[in-house]
Amino acid sequence: MEVTRRPAYRRFLKRLKRAREDAGLTQIEVAQRLRRSQAFVSKSESGDRRVDVIELQAFAQLYGKPVQHFFDRN
Repeated sequence: MEVTRRPAYRRFLKRLKRAREDAGLTQIEVAQRLRRSQAFVSKSESGDRRVDVIELQAFAQLYGKPVQHFFDRN
């Protein structure tokens, strides 16, 4: 998927993973809390699957971050 190679999306993915780590959660713990598979979390963080806005909202809430945290400030 070419869009995942764009610098802005790569920065988004780094912020997504970092937010999980900052929250002190493993991918397995996130998956359990979101009632998804660990593969869902892994593929979301790696860019193997696109994160939609509803999923991002769930990640943000779980990590205690505003949705805007995951986007460039420009």
